[in-house]
This record gives sequence, structure tokens and C-alpha cells, in this order.
Amino acid sequence: MKYHILLLGLLWSQVIQAQYKYPETPQKPVTDNYFGTSVTDDYRWLENLKDPVVQNWFKAQSDFSHSVIDQIPHREDLYNRMKEVQMMSGDSFGVIMQRQNLYFYTKTKKSENLAKLYSKDISTGKEVLILDPETLGKSTQITNFTVDSKAKKIALLLSKSGGEICELKILDLTTKKLLNDTLGPIWSEFNFEFTQDDTAILYTQMSTGDPNSNMLLKDMKAKLHLIGTDPRTDQILASREDYPELNALTEQFPSIYFTDDYKNIVLRLSSVRSESPIFVAPYSEIKNKKIKWKQIVKPTDDITDVFISGDKLFLLTHKDAPNYKIILTSLSQPDFDNAKVIIPESKDRVITSIHSSKNYLYYSLGNGIIRDKYQININSLDHKKIQLPSGVNASMPLNPHENDDIYCENVNWLTPKTAYDYNAEKGIVVKSRYFNSDSSYPDYEKLYTIKETEIKSHDGTMVPLSIIYPKNIKMDGSTPAYITGYGGYGISYEPRFSTRLSVLLEQGVIIAIAHVRGGGEKGEIWHKSGMKANKPNTWKDFIACSEYLINQKYTSSSKLIGNGVSMGGVLIGRAITERPDLYSVAIAEVGMTNALRSETTANGPNQIPEIGSLKNKEDVKNLMEMDAQTKVKKGVKYPAVIVRTGMNDSRIVPWEPAKFAAILQNSSSSGKPVLLYVNYENGHFTSDFDVVFKEYADIYSFALWQVGHPKFQISKK
Repeated sequence: MKYHILLLGLLWSQVIQAQYKYPETPQKPVTDNYFGTSVTDDYRWLENLKDPVVQNWFKAQSDFSHSVIDQIPHREDLYNRMKEVQMMSGDSFGVIMQRQNLYFYTKTKKSENLAKLYSKDISTGKEVLILDPETLGKSTQITNFTVDSKAKKIALLLSKSGGEICELKILDLTTKKLLNDTLGPIWSEFNFEFTQDDTAILYTQMSTGDPNSNMLLKDMKAKLHLIGTDPRTDQILASREDYPELNALTEQFPSIYFTDDYKNIVLRLSSVRSESPIFVAPYSEIKNKKIKWKQIVKPTDDITDVFISGDKLFLLTHKDAPNYKIILTSLSQPDFDNAKVIIPESKDRVITSIHSSKNYLYYSLGNGIIRDKYQININSLDHKKIQLPSGVNASMPLNPHENDDIYCENVNWLTPKTAYDYNAEKGIVVKSRYFNSDSSYPDYEKLYTIKETEIKSHDGTMVPLSIIYPKNIKMDGSTPAYITGYGGYGISYEPRFSTRLSVLLEQGVIIAIAHVRGGGEKGEIWHKSGMKANKPNTWKDFIACSEYLINQKYTSSSKLIGNGVSMGGVLIGRAITERPDLYSVAIAEVGMTNALRSETTANGPNQIPEIGSLKNKEDVKNLMEMDAQTKVKKGVKYPAVIVRTGMNDSRIVPWEPAKFAAILQNSSSSGKPVLLYVNYENGHFTSDFDVVFKEYADIYSFALWQVGHPKFQISKK
């Protein structure tokens, strides 16, 4: 009997080993010389996504990953539970606008996967379905929309399967038919809006819609389209080629919009750098063949946002104020040195954003965990706090051209979103009548504890760490823990309620969020302390937070799951290459793991302000340090790794995560699996709940299997 058991164990071991005979990935070395330093890349050939051999390799990797994951029990339970929690929230809402006596909004019903476009009469509450995007084609998604002033036309930005290369169509609300006008390609985040008379629309056109083209996010043009005319005749309002006097870089995006009073047009030459060149022109210039732009902000001014009302120029700046301040000067004669300080810098909180309504300016003041909202009367300059509940409070205008109504949201780690209506003139916060659904969540605050603490990092800097854990936890290191972080672009990882993470909590897993340097939790200094030469602070902060969880017996290295997404690919990639012993599992999602090659991609030059350029010797040194792929060493015992990529991703091209998976598969000696999870229905992200939940059910079940969670162990037959 004992012999029989031993034989079964041996056979099972052989089966497992056979499973990890990954699809063959040949090593074809290419050597680059970076200012005297040679770097060899064995997987450069995978960058040719048009090559059928490469395409077949991706398919083989995908099939192999699913052959492993499909054996893990209770994956479907995770997926079904995510769907159940989604339904507990009721319907969810996206973009919301107000025109006339109507609300327009996107809504995903609790039983559906994709958002549809609706209108609702504010007085009666009568709802009308305007558009189901899938009537325009399977997997079509409404990325954004805007409505003209008289609620007669809607401009819709449409995408496919999580892709961010969109096209713009115009729906006539009287006839319920789409007009012949089709504009594009347009990137998912670009602004578009109707002119004051509703006869034309502003938009920014990409130079190509080919996702594999190196010109994808370069040399774009801001245009004006007269509705009903041939888009090929659209007026060019700003571009590098047609307006050389702007001194625009090829990778800068010409983003254009009207001021709320329609007196001016504003142009930003945008990139990942928040301090953009900003120009202005009178609205009347729009009728001219070429606009006479006047530059009002230079990147060296350290100004990240502006708001213009008449001749008042409000500015959000970190000049001599790392936590930001709001100042006021004249639009016609800007004088930043002698500008009036409207909101001074706070010592312990950061002004994170501004937006406007017709007569008010709103700003957010936060510390990475709490974010409060304040209003400023743009005429009297009086300001006060908006009395929203404690937590992270966000807001957006509903119709800034015409009124002071704004939409507000409040959320916390364990408290799902609650919507509020607010009018600055009335000053009363009211729970939204139409944008809150009946929810049936468990009382998460009774089940879990939140601990906000600070951890000493490698250089003595105190790094904020949020920990969410079951109240009945045994502090003996036996509990699985999932730690994530970001650390880029000055973006704060603020509290948010997550359906998928709530399901992970229900499996008895601790959730931890490391607020590492590179983010914006502690202002611009915190951001700069995690970029370029300072980028190692990002993953070293993450490592310090991970060590704290282990040292304090929340978990142990055999139970620790590390996660990083997008720019967080640098974080998780370098964390496991610097400390492979610290993690049982690493989840690298659509991540920048090959920073040395980032600049060669379509979105790469846009990243230069954050990570540096291959043309600069010092930057190259920094890029080498943050490049996870080149830090992988043969024979090292790396953790189990699952690398996610979306084949429609134009931000982090699929070959970058793929190369990281390939070198780990060929190098790790731990015997633990390294899977490349390829999603052909996704891009960098998607709004399709079904795709998202299936993806994370697979990824989380893999992680839980590897940390020994009893429910997710593959049967030893």
C-alpha cells in the first residue's frame, strides 16, 4: 500500500514536470551597445508581432497556460462569486452629463457585461435606452461620449475588445440614426466636444490606426470637423507639421478644448509629463484658416493645470510648493511671479486636481488615503469645504457651460461607491436620486480590519502601507497575502472598492497596498523620488513593505503574492529579480518589464519624461537598472510567475511582457511554473465585466494554488 502511494506520488511529480515543458522559445542573441555597455537580448525576435512564427508562439503559450490553469479546481467559483458581488452593487454608472432637463449616462446593468447609453428625464425619472453598442458589432464598447448644447446630437467614441484605438460617430437623437460622419482614429483618452453653435466638433486625430505601427501615438493633429462634411477637409487647429511655431515634439498629443464661457480655445501639448506647454486663442480664431496661438505656460513653470474664466487665469502649480498651490493671474498679461495665492500649499496634504462648473472652481485635497473636496467662487474667491462623507471623494461637472451642478462619489477600501448631487450655489450635499443602485453587500467592516501604517524603507524613508485583513486572522505567518503597488507619474494609489479583490479577501487572503515612491501620495517630491535615477526607490519601497508583512507574521514568503500592473511592471519585475526569495508568486500584468526597449514602441517616446531616453547616457544607466528582463539570471530560483498581456494593448505592446515570461521560463531553477497569460479579447484593460472576471478568476486561482490554499490544489490522481 505504501509502495502504491509512493508510486502515485512519483507519477504525479512526473506529470507536473511534464506540464512545465513550455513551448520552445529559441534564443537568438542580438547585442546592443549603450554608450560603451553591451547588452544582449536573446528574445528580440519576439518583437515582430506580424511574423506568423511569433503569432504561433503566442498561441502556443496561451494554450499551454490554459492547459495548466484549467486543472485548478474552484476557478469557476471565483468567477461566479465575482459576478455575484457585481450584482450586489446593482447597476453601475460611467460617464454622466446633463443637458436641458435630461441626464445622459452610460450604465452597466447588474446582469450585463457592457455599458449602454441612456437618458433620463430629471423631473419624472423616465429612462430611455439610446444605444446598445453591440448593435454596432460584437464587443463594441462606448469609451466616452459628449452631448451638444440642445440635446439633439451625441458624439460617441467607440472601441473594440478593450482596444484604445477608437472611432467617433455622431448619433442624431431626433431620428435615432447615426450620421454618416466617422472620425478617427482617435485615442481613447482624447478630448472631443461640440462648438458653441453645435455645428462642428473638436477632436484629436492619430496619424495611424495600425496598432503595430511605430507612428501610432506620434504626430497627431487637433482638428475641427464641420458636421455633414467630408472629414478629409477638416480644419487643422494644431499639429507639429502645420504649426512649427508651437515647437511640438513628435510624441506630444495636441489636446484642445473650449473654456466654459466659450471665450477661448485652450491647447495643451500633452504627454505623461504633467507640466505641459499650454496655449490659448480667442474663440473667434476658430473661423480662421490658421489659429494664432499664444503660449501662456511653459513646462519649466511647474504648472500642471489651468482654468480660465474671462481674463482670470487660475493655475495649479508645484513651483516652490511640492504639495501644490492654486494661484490667480491675468490671462491677457500673465505674471506667475506676482500671482495671487488663492489656496496656499498644505503642509501635510496635497492638492491633486482641479475642475470647474459655470461659476466655481473645485479642488481635491488629500493624503493618499483621504481626499476631500473644496469649492472656490471664481468671482468672489471665497472658498469652503464641501461636506461629503470621509473617504476618497471625487467629482465631475455635469454641464459647466450652463450651471453649477456637479456629480460626486465617495468610496473607501471596504465601502462601495455612493453617489451624491451637489450644487455649489445651494451648498447642499444630497444623496443622488438616480445614480445609486440598491446594493446588498455584506457588512465588510464587520468582517475585516484596515490598518494604515508607515514602513521604514531601505534609506530610512517612511512609506505608507495599507493592510486589509480578516478580523479572525492568526498572526503566525500562515495566511496568504497579496501585495500590490504602482509608483509612477505622480498617481496616488487611493482607496477604492474592488469587486475582484473583495472576492480574494473572502478566500482568507490579506490585501496590502504599498504607496511607494513614484506616486503622488506625498506630493511632487514623492513622485520625483521614484522616477529616472530614483526609480529603484519604487521597488525597494515595495520590498520593504513586503518584508514588514513577513516580519510582523501577517504572512510568510511561502504565502506572499506580489502584483504590479503597467508601470507597476517595473515594480514587480525588479522586486522578484532583486529578491526572488521574498515571494511565492508574482503577478505581472501588462507590465513594463523591458524598459530598455520601451522607447522603440509607439508609446515609448511618451514615457521619456518619466523614465528617460536611450539618447542620454545617464538615462540609459537608469533604464538598465529598472529593466527587469536583463536582471533575470540563469539558475536562480524565481517564484511562480503569471505574466498577463492583452493582444489589443497599444500602451504596453504584448511582446514586452512576453519576453519577460520567455526569459523566466528558460532561466528559473525553482521548478515553479511561469505562465504567459495571453488574452485575445483584451487590451491594456477593458470595460467588459465578463472578460475581466474570467481573467482574474484564472490569475487568482493560479496564485492561490501556488501558495497552498487548500481549495485550489490540483487533484493528485
